[in-house]
Amino acid sequence: MAKNNYVDVAAITQVIGCVLNNSTILDNTDEYSITEKDFVEDFHKIVFGSMYNLHLNNSKVTIDAIIDYLANRPKFNAIFQQNKGIEYLVEASELANIDTFNYYYNRLKKFSLLRAYDNYGVDVSFLYDPTNILDAKKKQEQEDWIDQATLLDIAKAVDLRIDAIRGEFAEDDLGMAYQAGDGINELITDLQKHPEIGIPLYGPLINTVTRGARLRKLYLRSAATGTGKTRSMIADACNFACDRIYHNDWGWITNGLKQPTLFIATEQDKSEVQTMMLSFLSNVNETHILDGRYEDDELERVKEAARILQNSPLWIEELPDFSLQDVENKIKRHIRDNGVKYVAFDYLQTSLKILEEITHKSGGVRLREDNILFMLSARLKDLANKYGIFILTAT
Repeated sequence: MAKNNYVDVAAITQVIGCVLNNSTILDNTDEYSITEKDFVEDFHKIVFGSMYNLHLNNSKVTIDAIIDYLANRPKFNAIFQQNKGIEYLVEASELANIDTFNYYYNRLKKFSLLRAYDNYGVDVSFLYDPTNILDAKKKQEQEDWIDQATLLDIAKAVDLRIDAIRGEFAEDDLGMAYQAGDGINELITDLQKHPEIGIPLYGPLINTVTRGARLRKLYLRSAATGTGKTRSMIADACNFACDRIYHNDWGWITNGLKQPTLFIATEQDKSEVQTMMLSFLSNVNETHILDGRYEDDELERVKEAARILQNSPLWIEELPDFSLQDVENKIKRHIRDNGVKYVAFDYLQTSLKILEEITHKSGGVRLREDNILFMLSARLKDLANKYGIFILTAT
């Protein structure tokens, strides 16, 4: 199938004619986005590009202005003349109907989307087959569907077709089926040798409840604002990654093996996270650190805590405005580059990027905040399973 089959010449002419008659259309960038990719023929690209550049430079868009603009561009002017550009613009201007502009603009964008899929080798003829000249009924049905569909409808239809193919030939890496007793004796034996216990979280009681920070698990804490969720999560991150910690009764004590850990901050900057980490490791009141006024041996303890942090496999990422994909990308990068096994994500909340992402995936349906947070926590649980890591977060 030729790459230029997905072209609606009537829509192109209407859009060009309406812009020629009323170039202020180009100012409404929130509603209309017309680019070079919306045109296939060089002639149409030259005509629209001339109008766009004239308007961009605050020049009135007229046929005479386009002729003058192209006069200084011999290569483009030759194509314009060869295609009888003046006659084309006169006819486009006469045919243009501003009342139907939205319809033809949407047709233009839909064919651009279909063409983009086709150029990448995705067969979209099941939605619209421009080569069909024999089956009039099918042709009309596809025309009606294209007219009624939105850009998201087209994208979703293609995604469903691809998902169906994947489901038929490739197993989902997050799902599997099995008989209830499959491998159960081996499971019992393995648990005798390797009990299901994770490395300790900070605090004795929490480990009784959770059996520690176990890989392939997501732990979600909930508490009111200002009750210390971030400090608790930072304490756990340091507890995972740092091999020494200060205890009031025994001084610096060994704290087990260093575990590669990622702390994702959504509200705090670098210094805020670091002072909380120093306070936890040294057992020095954070106010003393922030004021730079120490008592007794507190300064030495804080400096020792700094050395411990410098030598610990503990990384911090700042994500003030994030999407689900952003979170996954950060986690995957640290798994790949730093061997991270433990992640503390502070904390589940909505953001502009998440709202945009969820709205796009839901086809424009507005979801309640609790539903969005549920989707985010479910995705984190999928990541914990997929990559064999432990994730701790809060809401």
